[in-house]
Amino acid sequence: MKKILILLGVILLVVIIIQLFAMSAQKNIETYPYVVNKKYDAFEIRSYEASLFTSVQLTGNKYKDTSSQGFSILAGYIFGGNEKNEKIAMTSPVAMSLGDSMTMMFMVPKKFKKEMLPQPNQSQIKFREEPAKIVAAITFGGWANDKKIEKYKQKLKSALDAEGITYTNRFYFLGYNPPFEFFNRKNEIIVDLKSETLEIVK
Repeated sequence: MKKILILLGVILLVVIIIQLFAMSAQKNIETYPYVVNKKYDAFEIRSYEASLFTSVQLTGNKYKDTSSQGFSILAGYIFGGNEKNEKIAMTSPVAMSLGDSMTMMFMVPKKFKKEMLPQPNQSQIKFREEPAKIVAAITFGGWANDKKIEKYKQKLKSALDAEGITYTNRFYFLGYNPPFEFFNRKNEIIVDLKSETLEIVK
């Protein structure tokens, strides 16, 4: 029994150290920059800066089936899977388009211009320039799955409809935490707003 308790104590200590390391690392990660324009009870309106992303289009439309595949491909590129064997810093959040097919995206650190980036070893990786835009965003915690993503997508749509704010069909899932981080997990669903509604949300 004593050995079991000691083993459990060691495991707990290792878990705590990993969590503290993960939370510390998150503070130093460059994030997709935005400004909050207006807060509502269930969501907020944000202005995002124009940003450059690495992206890969995936064949499925289920988070469960495609997220690991997409992450592996893009992580391979930034960890040195490119013509220069150059490592590129991880950013946050990881973004995925929600639709008939999914595209996963990693934001490129701001110090890089498109022409500076090394070419990927894998041809399916593309560079994608996202323009400045205004979106609505809803936040939820825990580990993401297809059921939660759909739930909060519908919740965001209902909240926008109630406020008379019209939106496009460009929905994205944003995930902020690595899978081994247990505490303070953050996920979001965002949607691009239609230009005719922007006066409402200023």
